[in-house]
Amino acid sequence: MSGIDEKLEFKPVNVALLTVSDTRTASSDSSGDLLQARVEEAGHDVVARQICRDQVGDIRETVKNWIAMPSVDVVISTGGTGLTGRDVTPEAIEPLFEKAIEGFSVIFHQVSYRSVGLSTLQSRALAGLANGTFIFALPGSNGAVKDGWDKVLAYQLDIRHRPCNFVEIMPRLLEK
Repeated sequence: MSGIDEKLEFKPVNVALLTVSDTRTASSDSSGDLLQARVEEAGHDVVARQICRDQVGDIRETVKNWIAMPSVDVVISTGGTGLTGRDVTPEAIEPLFEKAIEGFSVIFHQVSYRSVGLSTLQSRALAGLANGTFIFALPGSNGAVKDGWDKVLAYQLDIRHRPCNFVEIMPRLLEK
Protein backbone atom coordinates (compact mmCIF):
# COMPACT_ATOMS: atom_id res chain seq x y z
CA MET A 1 0.00 0.00 0.00
CA SER A 2 1.31 3.44 -0.92
CA GLY A 3 1.69 6.14 1.72
CA ILE A 4 3.56 7.12 4.86
CA ASP A 5 4.31 4.33 7.32
CA GLU A 6 4.07 6.13 10.68
CA LYS A 7 5.75 3.16 12.43
CA LEU A 8 9.04 4.07 10.77
CA GLU A 9 11.35 6.82 12.05
CA PHE A 10 11.68 9.98 9.94
CA LYS A 11 15.18 10.74 8.63
CA PRO A 12 15.96 14.35 7.66
CA VAL A 13 18.04 15.06 4.57
CA ASN A 14 20.24 18.07 3.82
CA VAL A 15 18.86 20.24 1.04
CA ALA A 16 20.43 23.08 -0.96
CA LEU A 17 17.98 25.47 -2.62
CA LEU A 18 18.71 27.47 -5.75
CA THR A 19 16.46 30.15 -7.23
CA VAL A 20 17.25 30.93 -10.86
CA SER A 21 16.07 34.41 -11.80
CA ASP A 22 17.27 37.66 -13.34
CA THR A 23 14.76 39.66 -11.30
CA ARG A 24 14.34 38.11 -7.86
CA THR A 25 16.25 39.23 -4.82
CA ALA A 26 16.41 37.83 -1.29
CA SER A 27 13.44 40.01 -0.37
CA SER A 28 11.32 39.11 -3.42
CA ASP A 29 12.12 35.39 -3.78
CA SER A 30 8.65 34.13 -2.91
CA SER A 31 9.06 30.70 -4.54
CA GLY A 32 12.39 30.17 -2.76
CA ASP A 33 10.82 31.24 0.55
CA LEU A 34 7.88 28.92 -0.05
CA LEU A 35 10.15 26.00 -0.90
CA GLN A 36 12.38 26.59 2.11
CA ALA A 37 9.38 26.76 4.43
CA ARG A 38 7.98 23.50 3.08
CA VAL A 39 11.32 21.68 3.22
CA GLU A 40 11.84 22.77 6.84
CA GLU A 41 8.22 22.06 7.84
CA ALA A 42 8.75 18.51 6.55
CA GLY A 43 11.68 18.18 8.97
CA HIS A 44 14.60 18.48 6.55
CA ASP A 45 17.57 20.82 6.88
CA VAL A 46 18.24 23.63 4.40
CA VAL A 47 22.04 23.74 4.38
CA ALA A 48 22.49 26.27 1.56
CA ARG A 49 20.38 28.72 -0.38
CA GLN A 50 21.31 31.01 -3.24
CA ILE A 51 19.87 33.09 -6.07
CA CYS A 52 21.58 32.86 -9.48
CA ARG A 53 20.94 34.84 -12.62
CA ASP A 54 19.79 32.92 -15.70
CA GLN A 55 23.37 32.16 -16.78
CA VAL A 56 24.41 28.60 -17.62
CA GLY A 57 27.88 29.00 -16.12
CA ASP A 58 26.67 30.50 -12.84
CA ILE A 59 23.94 27.90 -12.35
CA ARG A 60 26.23 24.99 -13.22
CA GLU A 61 29.04 26.23 -10.97
CA THR A 62 26.68 26.60 -8.00
CA VAL A 63 25.23 23.12 -8.45
CA LYS A 64 28.71 21.61 -9.03
CA ASN A 65 29.93 23.15 -5.78
CA TRP A 66 26.94 21.77 -3.87
CA ILE A 67 27.17 18.23 -5.26
CA ALA A 68 30.85 18.20 -4.28
CA MET A 69 29.87 18.82 -0.65
CA PRO A 70 29.26 15.63 1.36
CA SER A 71 26.83 17.59 3.53
CA VAL A 72 24.38 18.12 0.62
CA ASP A 73 22.03 15.21 -0.14
CA VAL A 74 19.58 17.03 -2.42
CA VAL A 75 19.64 20.12 -4.63
CA ILE A 76 16.33 21.69 -5.61
CA SER A 77 16.20 24.60 -8.01
CA THR A 78 13.23 26.75 -8.86
CA GLY A 79 13.04 28.82 -12.03
CA GLY A 80 14.57 28.84 -15.47
CA THR A 81 12.77 25.73 -16.77
CA GLY A 82 10.52 27.49 -19.27
CA LEU A 83 10.85 27.98 -23.01
CA THR A 84 12.07 31.56 -23.33
CA GLY A 85 15.59 32.46 -24.39
CA ARG A 86 16.66 33.23 -20.81
CA ASP A 87 15.37 29.91 -19.40
CA VAL A 88 18.56 27.84 -19.19
CA THR A 89 18.35 25.75 -16.03
CA PRO A 90 18.05 22.40 -17.87
CA GLU A 91 20.99 23.29 -20.12
CA ALA A 92 23.03 24.20 -17.05
CA ILE A 93 22.39 21.13 -14.90
CA GLU A 94 21.58 18.29 -17.27
CA PRO A 95 25.26 17.87 -18.33
CA LEU A 96 26.08 17.21 -14.66
CA PHE A 97 23.74 14.20 -14.48
CA GLU A 98 25.29 10.77 -14.24
CA LYS A 99 21.75 9.37 -14.38
CA ALA A 100 18.57 11.15 -15.38
CA ILE A 101 15.38 10.50 -13.43
CA GLU A 102 12.93 10.67 -16.33
CA GLY A 103 9.99 9.62 -14.17
CA PHE A 104 10.22 12.84 -12.16
CA SER A 105 9.31 14.96 -15.18
CA VAL A 106 6.47 12.61 -16.10
CA ILE A 107 4.97 12.67 -12.61
CA PHE A 108 5.53 16.41 -12.20
CA HIS A 109 3.61 17.06 -15.43
CA GLN A 110 0.77 14.79 -14.36
CA VAL A 111 0.47 16.66 -11.07
CA SER A 112 0.90 20.05 -12.75
CA TYR A 113 -1.74 19.24 -15.37
CA ARG A 114 -4.33 18.98 -12.57
CA SER A 115 -3.37 22.53 -11.46
CA VAL A 116 -2.66 24.41 -14.70
CA GLY A 117 -3.94 22.18 -17.48
CA LEU A 118 -2.06 22.19 -20.74
CA SER A 119 0.12 25.07 -19.57
CA THR A 120 2.30 22.38 -17.98
CA LEU A 121 3.71 21.85 -21.48
CA GLN A 122 5.71 25.07 -21.03
CA SER A 123 7.82 23.54 -18.25
CA ARG A 124 11.00 21.55 -18.66
CA ALA A 125 11.10 20.29 -15.06
CA LEU A 126 13.72 17.57 -14.70
CA ALA A 127 15.75 15.55 -12.23
CA GLY A 128 18.88 13.48 -12.06
CA LEU A 129 21.73 12.13 -9.97
CA ALA A 130 25.26 13.51 -9.80
CA ASN A 131 27.99 12.52 -7.36
CA GLY A 132 25.49 10.70 -5.15
CA THR A 133 23.27 13.80 -4.93
CA PHE A 134 19.69 14.13 -6.13
CA ILE A 135 19.05 17.23 -8.26
CA PHE A 136 15.54 18.47 -9.01
CA ALA A 137 14.65 21.46 -11.20
CA LEU A 138 11.20 22.94 -10.64
CA PRO A 139 9.57 25.84 -12.47
CA GLY A 140 9.72 29.20 -10.72
CA SER A 141 6.07 29.86 -9.94
CA ASN A 142 4.71 29.40 -6.44
CA GLY A 143 2.10 27.01 -7.82
CA ALA A 144 4.76 24.84 -9.45
CA VAL A 145 6.79 24.78 -6.24
CA LYS A 146 3.70 23.69 -4.31
CA ASP A 147 2.91 20.98 -6.85
CA GLY A 148 6.50 19.75 -7.04
CA TRP A 149 7.08 19.69 -3.30
CA ASP A 150 3.66 18.87 -1.88
CA LYS A 151 2.69 16.18 -4.36
CA VAL A 152 6.01 14.61 -5.38
CA LEU A 153 9.17 15.50 -3.48
CA ALA A 154 7.70 15.58 0.03
CA TYR A 155 6.88 11.90 -0.35
CA GLN A 156 9.98 10.73 -2.19
CA LEU A 157 12.24 12.54 0.31
CA ASP A 158 10.48 10.88 3.26
CA ILE A 159 12.06 7.55 4.21
CA ARG A 160 8.71 6.43 5.63
CA HIS A 161 6.99 6.57 2.21
CA ARG A 162 6.01 3.14 0.95
CA PRO A 163 6.55 1.14 -1.09
CA CYS A 164 9.83 2.99 -1.80
CA ASN A 165 11.50 6.41 -1.78
CA PHE A 166 14.70 8.20 -2.71
CA VAL A 167 16.04 8.45 0.86
CA GLU A 168 16.35 4.71 1.41
CA ILE A 169 18.64 4.35 -1.63
CA MET A 170 20.90 7.30 -0.75
CA PRO A 171 23.55 5.12 0.94
CA ARG A 172 23.89 3.09 -2.27
CA LEU A 173 24.07 5.89 -4.85
CA LEU A 174 27.85 5.80 -5.16
CA GLU A 175 28.16 2.02 -5.43
CA LYS A 176 30.34 0.68 -8.21
